[in-house]
Amino acid sequence: MSLPATVAELVREFRAGARIVIVGASLAGLRAAETLREEGFTGSLTIIGDEPYEPYDRPPLSKQVLKGWVPADHTKLPRTREVNADWRLGVAAVGLDRITKRVRLADGEQVPYDRLLIATGTRARQWPNPAEAALEGVHTIRSRDDAAELQMELAESPSRVVVIGAGFIGSEVASVCRELDIPVTVVERGPAPLVGALGGVIGEIAAQMQRDHGVDLRCGLGVSSLEGDSGGHVRRAHLSDGTVVDADVVVASLGSIRNVEWLEGSGLAAGFWGVGCDAGGRAFDINGVVTDSIYVAGDVARAPHVLYEYQFLAMEHWDNAVLGAEVAAHNMVNLEPNYRPHLLLPGFWSGQFGVNIKSVGVPPFGDEIVFTQGSVADRSFAAAYGHRGRIVAAVTFDHGKWLEYYGKLIERSGPFPPPPSGWDQPADTKPVPAEFPDPRVPTAIPDVVLTGHAPSERTAEFRPRRH
Repeated sequence: MSLPATVAELVREFRAGARIVIVGASLAGLRAAETLREEGFTGSLTIIGDEPYEPYDRPPLSKQVLKGWVPADHTKLPRTREVNADWRLGVAAVGLDRITKRVRLADGEQVPYDRLLIATGTRARQWPNPAEAALEGVHTIRSRDDAAELQMELAESPSRVVVIGAGFIGSEVASVCRELDIPVTVVERGPAPLVGALGGVIGEIAAQMQRDHGVDLRCGLGVSSLEGDSGGHVRRAHLSDGTVVDADVVVASLGSIRNVEWLEGSGLAAGFWGVGCDAGGRAFDINGVVTDSIYVAGDVARAPHVLYEYQFLAMEHWDNAVLGAEVAAHNMVNLEPNYRPHLLLPGFWSGQFGVNIKSVGVPPFGDEIVFTQGSVADRSFAAAYGHRGRIVAAVTFDHGKWLEYYGKLIERSGPFPPPPSGWDQPADTKPVPAEFPDPRVPTAIPDVVLTGHAPSERTAEFRPRRH
């Protein structure tokens, strides 16, 4: 038998008889499982999840669910095909033994694997004072249960909601409150909302947008403590400037934490920023050596990107979870040269205060911004970000149909400022500093995190929000 025929036979045998374990009953975990079956994998497939629910869609939780339009338990993700998996739900993975190739579960069971996909995603950062965090009325929002509990409280028309943190989730919660005619105070450590993700120029537009909709926006401040009544319900928030805000509900929107603690001692390159992997999803060990049997996908994956000077990107986006999982699953049941790279151009969207905000590329990689189309006054515009003379990202407010145009420019490393689109150009098209915050000042971690290795690089120095 020739070498190619031998290799092909080995692949067929692996697809028929191997054991694949996916840790993370998430969007990435489900799409990976579906892709494995589409690729012809008929072996044993186990999906492990710490929540008792099958994979569900998270974006509606801070939007339609909080508004009461969609019940939290109606967010289950649709299946593109039957995965025929052994679902281990409601039990967390607590350890990984790479020598014996076993995943240890919280109930003491050990699950063997031949290939492992890590898709454990992120969780919400909790309010740092445990006693205050335990007060009734204090919420975070990440899970289905989080959204259901918060929606019930908002439906009771609280006298005021305090939102701590004006990133995307915090801003969306504030927007929902105003749609429900609930008074809301937003406390933001940075100079404006969304500055970590989109910079100060766009942040000022977002700030005015919030104030125009009746939000009591307090920037440049933190929350020093939360106070409850004798019954254990939160009643007020003490701010860092000494003022006090009365509230029945507090939402701590302090960013996310990647779920990597269970990998401690495994020898993988896992830490604060996620699990390091190559562009094909193969995990690195602590020495930077690529592994053969462990893959990573979704929010927890951290991989180099050719368009951004090969810096490592961790992307908390829906498309990244889907496409990254599909690439990782394909590579798990194939051999070189049939590996595929995951080189997604990042993108996100957020609906808040009647405006659809969309972005493509990595805005924090840019140091300049220029408005290219539309009207800032009407909050209907497009703007491009530049770095060293090339376009690296774009953001639109109710101009999302132009994202494809800017995306193609970014993929070609087009010039900055970009060539005019041909119509709807603003009067002032002069680039200005994008005003991303000093990385040493606690503020929002953007949805796309660049984790370069040079300590002097701004893009390597993002820090978590601390209020």
